[in-house]
Amino acid sequence: MRVGQNPAKYLKKVALPAPVTVAVLNYIPFIGGFYQQVPDVLRTCINSIREATKQPFDLMIFDNGSCPEVRQMLMEDFDQGIIQYLILSDKNLGKGGAWNIIFGGAPGEIIAYTDNDVLYSKGWLRRSLELLDTYPNVGMVTARPIRTDPSWNTHTVEWAEANPDVTMEHGQLVPREILLEFDRSLGKEAGFEDFYNSTSDTRLAFRGIQAYVGASHWQFIARKDILTQFLPFQMDRPMQQVSRLDLRMNDAGFLRLMVPDPLVANMSNTLPGTTSPTIYKSGRHNALLEFPPVKKLLMGLYNRIFHWYFQ
Repeated sequence: MRVGQNPAKYLKKVALPAPVTVAVLNYIPFIGGFYQQVPDVLRTCINSIREATKQPFDLMIFDNGSCPEVRQMLMEDFDQGIIQYLILSDKNLGKGGAWNIIFGGAPGEIIAYTDNDVLYSKGWLRRSLELLDTYPNVGMVTARPIRTDPSWNTHTVEWAEANPDVTMEHGQLVPREILLEFDRSLGKEAGFEDFYNSTSDTRLAFRGIQAYVGASHWQFIARKDILTQFLPFQMDRPMQQVSRLDLRMNDAGFLRLMVPDPLVANMSNTLPGTTSPTIYKSGRHNALLEFPPVKKLLMGLYNRIFHWYFQ
């Protein structure tokens, strides 16, 4: 039997969500090895979002089965009001499974998605929204120029070619050091020169606003009503199939654009200005570990041990 009346009946109004939800996907299964610095990377990511974003936004964190120490840190941030929406999963759902919940549940009209290792600079959201509002039928906007798979961008190029109000340039347009910075963060510096010389950039100008062709699933903003068109994501591996979002955006006829300036950076698993404790030393030790049969054996063993403990 009910005793008394629910006080919530007498509330005159409820809080409304901010128009933008910045959603961070986090996964830190343990602290050590590859993940030694990642809690600090996550903290740096969150702080940079707070410091670099002037427009109203709510911060959402989806934790994909992290260790107790990381969950505790996030709960403390939630209690302090740093995080507005905190979702804790007791298991790793993979990026696709997390996207199903984030894209479906984020309250903002615009979702700014980010991996947990992205460093933000002032102006990133304003400049991204500028592209979203200026260009028609935009699916994704990433806040820095990188070079992406051309097959992900065919519709954007076709739209530009067919639109007399668009000017389009091709060539080595993004400064080399900006592209090298990004590839270095992914551990791809060794093959950078071949990649740089064999690829190019496409730059657009529409209504006085420049953009590069392309975007990427690791950091982007998009309208929620567009993202939900692609739900649910069916992925049978945690990460390797995430480019399906890029492909499906293109196939559905949405533009994929990038801000001309590098307003976000990829930290990977180390803080800026530091080196990873797992980076190999130079010399014969490094050469042995990079010898293909040895590397394949050790990486296979590492992946198997990781699977035993955390899958």
